[in-house]
Amino acid sequence: MTVTPLADLPDVLLITPKRFGDLRGWFSETWSRKAMLAAGVDTDFVQDNQALNAKKGTLRGLHFQKAPHAQGKLVRVLQGAIFDVAVDIRAGSPTYGKWAGATLTAEAGEQLWVPRGFAHGYCTLTDDTMLFYKVDGLYAPETEGGLAWNDPDLAIAWPLDGEPVLSDKDKTLPRLRDLGPVSF
Repeated sequence: MTVTPLADLPDVLLITPKRFGDLRGWFSETWSRKAMLAAGVDTDFVQDNQALNAKKGTLRGLHFQKAPHAQGKLVRVLQGAIFDVAVDIRAGSPTYGKWAGATLTAEAGEQLWVPRGFAHGYCTLTDDTMLFYKVDGLYAPETEGGLAWNDPDLAIAWPLDGEPVLSDKDKTLPRLRDLGPVSF
């Protein structure tokens, strides 16, 4: 397993599990507590989630959960490809308001570790994209929050051809400057 901190947000990790192949196909260890501890990630996952996105250009996010139900996420793609983004929203952080992104594909098996204190979102690069992600906090709708995907102060370089497919909720999320302090 290769673990690479993203340059702009070193707390966000790009994780590429090794694949061992032969004439039958391949095998990959997608989570190793030992490897993640060595990379400085000490977490216990409590829930697994899966999402199917029917259309290329579907954009989900930027989402987070506040304390006492903050979540760290380990995201991977089972089918298709995404551009995955994390935004640092930890008050007082030297990288507050900065974003980093990575392309994750089913073909290569990359994963993204998004720690607590970051808003998370992704844009699908193919039709019928399926994601799987582990979270270290249970879903608690009363603690949900989000940021506008197109906040000009963030200036995220989403790889979109035209307008994204958005949920009604994601169309009305606030800009970072209107968010106010959030505890994680």
